[in-house]
Amino acid sequence: MESTVFKADQRFVTQIDWLEAKHCFSFGPHYDPDNMGFGLLVVFNEDVIAPGKGFGTHSHADMEIVTWVLSGKLEHKDSSGNQGVIEPGKVQRMSAGSGISHSEFNASADEPCHLTQMWVLPEAKGLEPGYEEVDVSERLAAGGLVKIVSANKEEDNCVSMNQSAAEMFVTTLADSESVDIPKGSAVHMFVAAGSCQADGNELVHGDSLRAIDVAADNRVSATSPDTHLIFWAFS
Repeated sequence: MESTVFKADQRFVTQIDWLEAKHCFSFGPHYDPDNMGFGLLVVFNEDVIAPGKGFGTHSHADMEIVTWVLSGKLEHKDSSGNQGVIEPGKVQRMSAGSGISHSEFNASADEPCHLTQMWVLPEAKGLEPGYEEVDVSERLAAGGLVKIVSANKEEDNCVSMNQSAAEMFVTTLADSESVDIPKGSAVHMFVAAGSCQADGNELVHGDSLRAIDVAADNRVSATSPDTHLIFWAFS
């Protein structure tokens, strides 16, 4: 495995009155031609949305968009008639396909909503838009590495996407607990809470590790309680 660490303070930042967004890759007005994504992952944003605020109706096309809420609640509505409130333990996937409009608002009038949103390139353009959400909280509470986005549309207890070369995993680790980094030709790991050690590197909240040629027996170990990690693995 070969890896590179990107520190939290290397991320682009968007700060407005109701939103703090930190971007692992180029996004919107933030542009770096050497940091346009990793593998099939082209957006990885960590957002904190103020109570009662959010993103008004806007459009997407030809993108697989996955939202994973870390704390609080996020309300989703889209032009295909889908509506839901996403909270910790529930993973959401929206396939923008040939075109879809949606809004995303903090569903609480009192508490901020802290989330990650990730965009993955689809296998083809112009597909039919789609939406799916799955509660994975029981699986996550059982411990270990939990797959929540699958390349296999028939796999239970995961959302699927229109990209057979991509899978997403999450884990919450106690201090000193470890898991195998998922195998893949490219793997992106993000520290959503706590701290850990991977491939000889110490990582803290907001850091990410980008690895290539990940085979078996590459471990990541928590170095603090309640360490929450998000992985994307690409074949």
